[in-house]
Amino acid sequence: MVVLVLIGTVSLYWLQSRPIPVLWATVGSTLVYMLMQYAYGPVIFAFVITVFSVIRRGYRLAGWTGLITLYVGHLLGRLVLGINEDGVYQVLLVATCFVVLGFIAELFRAHRDRVMAAARTRREAELRKAGEERLRIAQELHDVVAHHISLINVQASTALHLVDRQPEQAGPALSAIKDASKEALVELRSIVGILRQSDETAPRQPVAGLERLEHLISRTSMAGLEVHTVVHGDPHQLPTGLDRAAFRIIQESLTNIVRHAKASEATVRIQYGEQSLVLQVDDDGRSLIGPPKEGNGIIGMRERATALGGTLTATRTPTGGLRIIANLPL
Repeated sequence: MVVLVLIGTVSLYWLQSRPIPVLWATVGSTLVYMLMQYAYGPVIFAFVITVFSVIRRGYRLAGWTGLITLYVGHLLGRLVLGINEDGVYQVLLVATCFVVLGFIAELFRAHRDRVMAAARTRREAELRKAGEERLRIAQELHDVVAHHISLINVQASTALHLVDRQPEQAGPALSAIKDASKEALVELRSIVGILRQSDETAPRQPVAGLERLEHLISRTSMAGLEVHTVVHGDPHQLPTGLDRAAFRIIQESLTNIVRHAKASEATVRIQYGEQSLVLQVDDDGRSLIGPPKEGNGIIGMRERATALGGTLTATRTPTGGLRIIANLPL
């Protein structure tokens, strides 16, 4: 008897690491114990704990098989050994206890699965949110760096051209380079500030939006591109995400014109509608044939528009320039 009790109880030590072998060890020891007609004791509790744990952890087939094996083995064993003291009532009572044990374990298993599924869903949502935030920061960095570096490049070329021939006129170009680089550093510091720890000072630079459009146009004009602005509708406060995306799309459009188009003028049209904000940027670049080549700039602008449920198209104007149209729903 002592050996059977020790087999059932000591085997529980390996229940977490080897649940199936422990299950069959307790089933075997309990079955022999009951057929030997020893007094009920800890060996029964070891079996109950093992079956409950096995089913709760998801080994449902093994757990129910263990229950049925013990019950049927006990009945057949008593018949073979000629032990017929149990009545029908007691047989049914034991069967009911086994079924109740299995269903209680199933309830705990279902609860465990729901908790794990909820935790997995939260983790996936956190990873998806982190990925979206990394993409947004990457887009912000691309737009800021590309715009200001393009302006600096144009102004540097102008300064190099004038420094020998007309040195007195190189000063404004160098001043524009200084201002553009300073503004780029400020914006970069603001964007990178998002990655700071919570106990650090939050960035104080305002979020880029259409209220900074005039400043953007004035900076772009210093690079030799004359920009005209046309506003339709009643300007009103926009959601932060939409406001930032609209500003970045216009900024990237002007950057592409400065870097790639042989243009002297550009027109920015903004239409405030009841259900959407429509942006259109045209340039007077030299006549080109065929659809425009879509690089990282246009792809990034389209991703911004798509993220808000909108659309963005890049086509040619009748004169061959580039036309960007973004439709952003409110």
